[in-house]
Amino acid sequence: MSRIGKLPVQIPEKVTVNVNNGLVSVTGPKGSLELQTRPEVTIEVQNNEVVVTRHNDEKASRSYHGLYRQLVRNMIQGVTTGFQKVLLINGVGYRAEVKDNILTLNLGYSLPIEYIIPEGISITADGPAKLTVSGISKEKVGKCAAEIRSLRGPEPYKGKGIKYEDETIRRKVGKSGGKK
Repeated sequence: MSRIGKLPVQIPEKVTVNVNNGLVSVTGPKGSLELQTRPEVTIEVQNNEVVVTRHNDEKASRSYHGLYRQLVRNMIQGVTTGFQKVLLINGVGYRAEVKDNILTLNLGYSLPIEYIIPEGISITADGPAKLTVSGISKEKVGKCAAEIRSLRGPEPYKGKGIKYEDETIRRKVGKSGGKK
């Protein structure tokens, strides 16, 4: 039995979970999310808990068992507290600015990069070198943060670029001048 999949997910107050023909919808104070499930697993609401069960012990069923339990847990956490990722911008002249739903990044290229903020995501610039990406969907927040980071990933020699706040960059020693 899956150690993660067999754990029930507690439903907090102010959150409602509905399951209808494989469609799980979670509504809370921050918004609502929906998830279409696969036929290998069954999701039920029992005694203020969400329980995920699988139909058989095939490999696909076992892997979806833990996956859908975590997806439902992330949905419940998203509509109650939300998710956020913090990005740090390091480099001379590198900066970010948010206007309406457009993020403008100056990252050392000849022209600034304009990134259109997706629906359901909010980005705030805490100073010119710090961005906070937040939303209720963990998947969308992670994808948006990864797309912004990929515009100028951190390089290993000086550490210039965009990195996550909790990310550690393995630094390399530069080329030594040496004798000819």
